[in-house]
Amino acid sequence: MNVINNDINLLRGSIEQQVARASETLDGVELRIGKGFEAQSFRAQHIGKLMDPLVMIDHYVMTQPTFGEHPHAGMSAVSLLFEDSKGLFHNRDSLGNNFDLRPGDLYWLSAGRGAVHDESPRANARTHGLQVFVNVPQARRFETPTSRLVRSEDMPVISNADYRVKVAMGESNDVRGAASPSTAMTILDGTVQPGGRFSHDSAANRGIWIQSVEGCLDVIVGKTARHLAAGQAVAIKTEASAIVSIRNTSCESAHFALFDGAQIAEAYIQDGPFVMGSEAQIAEIKAAYEAGQLGHIADNH
Repeated sequence: MNVINNDINLLRGSIEQQVARASETLDGVELRIGKGFEAQSFRAQHIGKLMDPLVMIDHYVMTQPTFGEHPHAGMSAVSLLFEDSKGLFHNRDSLGNNFDLRPGDLYWLSAGRGAVHDESPRANARTHGLQVFVNVPQARRFETPTSRLVRSEDMPVISNADYRVKVAMGESNDVRGAASPSTAMTILDGTVQPGGRFSHDSAANRGIWIQSVEGCLDVIVGKTARHLAAGQAVAIKTEASAIVSIRNTSCESAHFALFDGAQIAEAYIQDGPFVMGSEAQIAEIKAAYEAGQLGHIADNH
């Protein structure tokens, strides 16, 4: 059980500027489960409040069913598939959803008071993407579960000779994509060409997560710059409105993901797939799951 207190000090070595605070460059922890899942994993318990409103993010490749049916509550589970995924990623949940995600798609499951979920690659598929846990304010933890599927072809694209950026959710550069069903958030999936630069405007009191999926890039906000190698990330909190720039100074294209959401700034507890405001609530939601009160997935494939 991981207690996350949003009043803890900022990461040692973080730099405070007029417009933003940025973590040092972050490396994920290697995670392997079974023979079909490997990831670089980032957790708020290690990173601190700069990761708010994100709780967890796994950059993963999955080639075999791994997790089986599992519960979620008090948070949102977001799956962003990259376009280099191969084959189909089967998604089922207790909300009655039963469909295949295709390369480039996004699925947002707002678990609220509890839902059961299962996702796995179809035969001969290779799923490459991000699995993200997004926090919600305590006052909204027990809302009715809801979800949103965004197909890749429905995501608007911002592009020029320097970059191609899909607005998987939210808004950037006056281009608006789908809206989140719970925590308001912008999610970008982009590629920057050698010598190119992409900029994203952010408001005050936002939590921004930028991760290099492939290639090297520089992230600049205010007077702070961070260099990211492939797989590395940086977490940023904006104190005022800020322009976040992503620059590629290498000779190879760079692939990045960006998440931008309002900071929640509340203490919470994460216990696996549950995010709650107290240990008592964690115990209650576990008991509800054991009693079958979080719903069931229909027996169909």
